[in-house]
Amino acid sequence: MTIESSFIPFPSEIVVPPAAYRAASSPDMNVFLVVLFSTIGADLGALINYVLSRSLGRLVIYKFVESRFGRMCMLDRAKVENAEAFFDKHGAVSTFVGRLIPAVRQLISIPAGLARMHVGKFLLFTTLGAGIWNSVLAAAGYFLASVMPEEEMLSTVTKYNNELKVVCVALIVGVIAFLVIRNLIKNCKTA
Repeated sequence: MTIESSFIPFPSEIVVPPAAYRAASSPDMNVFLVVLFSTIGADLGALINYVLSRSLGRLVIYKFVESRFGRMCMLDRAKVENAEAFFDKHGAVSTFVGRLIPAVRQLISIPAGLARMHVGKFLLFTTLGAGIWNSVLAAAGYFLASVMPEEEMLSTVTKYNNELKVVCVALIVGVIAFLVIRNLIKNCKTA
């Protein structure tokens, strides 16, 4: 959850519902603790973006977003500008609302840091928004445990996991090929 809330794209949907599913069927786990710890993780990730934005400033953040690593994290200038515009329009409450919007959730901490929002207020709104989102995801996972046997869930996950592996390998190969070809073209033009 810390990764999901930082600048690295990783969907919370992969973490919270399976944990809640497991909590529903295991006496050793508690769904409320799933929500609590996923929210703490989301706060930590949001704090990473907040502190980096606040301490590095707009110029460095936008240079990072436009860098190769920033693009690998699926960031771009337009996304950050949209998050800033959302923050400018809605103020501090946008850190609460932004945690509930998938495309904005990962980025809303950046404009809060750039605007030097009070860290206590930032954490309050972030915790409330992340807590609601994680509660919804946990409820979905908890509900699935009552309607889908674990064997069926595991076979479905395994089925899509194999397809996901193929897609991930293809994407990695595609990105590497793109970078190699781009560098070759760049070297040919300068030679």
